[in-house]
Amino acid sequence: MGETAEAAQARRDRVFLVVVDDSAERSVALRYAALRVRKSGGRMALLRVIEPAGQVEWAGVGAMLAEERREEAERLLSGLAAEVNELTGGLPILLIREGDARDELLALLAEDPRISILVLASATGGTGPGPLIQALTGRYATKLLVPMTIVPGGMSDAELDRVT
Repeated sequence: MGETAEAAQARRDRVFLVVVDDSAERSVALRYAALRVRKSGGRMALLRVIEPAGQVEWAGVGAMLAEERREEAERLLSGLAAEVNELTGGLPILLIREGDARDELLALLAEDPRISILVLASATGGTGPGPLIQALTGRYATKLLVPMTIVPGGMSDAELDRVT
């Protein structure tokens, strides 16, 4: 039986959000989400949260440091967008926010109804799942407004291909 137009549109409108941090596991979350988008439809969004400028003696120096962090975030997201495009055939939504990663992520989820699924990869070092996963499955779990997929951070490309 064919899919209704409304169901097909909902599937296309689904957005998989990946938080772009500096962890080694980031590539696992990114690939998992891209493969899910490619195989089941939807689109990806990449969120990079940059640390706010600390107390700086001169305002000009603080502004320059903030601009450098933003440019670095834009370069990183641009490179990852090319990877996503290669895997999915579409460009992701690129988001840059400044502040605490947990707080900015929760604020984004509350503000953007397009985001349907949060994809994170767990840490592999044996020190716990990672601070964001720990917060979102613990104290802040009630503030999470979308389903969260936690991908084991040590999965290989072949394993990711198999499970998606």
